[in-house]
Amino acid sequence: MKAKKKIIITIDGWSSCGKSTLAKQLGQALGYLYIDSGAMYRAITLYFLRNHIDWTDISEVKAALKNITLKFAYNESSEKSEIYLNDENVEYVIRDLVIAEKVSDVAAIKEVREFAVAQQQKMGKDKGIIMDGRDIGTVVFPKAELKIFMTADNAIRVERRFKELYEKNPNITIEEVKNNLEMRDYIDSHREVSPLKKAEDAVILDNTRLTEEEQLQKALNWVKEKCSE
Repeated sequence: MKAKKKIIITIDGWSSCGKSTLAKQLGQALGYLYIDSGAMYRAITLYFLRNHIDWTDISEVKAALKNITLKFAYNESSEKSEIYLNDENVEYVIRDLVIAEKVSDVAAIKEVREFAVAQQQKMGKDKGIIMDGRDIGTVVFPKAELKIFMTADNAIRVERRFKELYEKNPNITIEEVKNNLEMRDYIDSHREVSPLKKAEDAVILDNTRLTEEEQLQKALNWVKEKCSE
């Protein structure tokens, strides 16, 4: 389904609800550019960790952000957009649990969010994009034509995240994953700047009992409705 009318689609929701999976599927089905906002915050976190930036010191944060350039490039072999930090492909480095444990803290910093949001809004200038994250429909693109808010039962989310991380680190325990998700949920929903919340005009997609194909079809139906308005 290649949509003639180009719109902005935002996908927000809790960690490990499959936001990026749906966003990538929609991107391929519609011929839209997929922007992984979470990858942007993870890349910034990676830069801070590598360069020993004290992110409780705002002057250090501001100075560090001036040295960061982020961009997405389509990888034909993996058939997806991958993130580059200062011209280095860090798509796989940023998926480490060490990054996952720190990214919510970094993403809660006002200056970091302003930096990322400015770049995201620039990317969406020509529409025809899909972006997922925590505050895309509420802060980054409050006027987006279609806003989806994803959720799923906690046990299902923990199980999905564990399977994803276990492939890279067989020593990880399900308890570690559960604790990490609970911590991220709390930080994401309680931070002062752009907390995770459902936009008033967002549609809820609970995929606890949906297959990937079923959730994609549901989302495509919403896109069809919006594009025919």
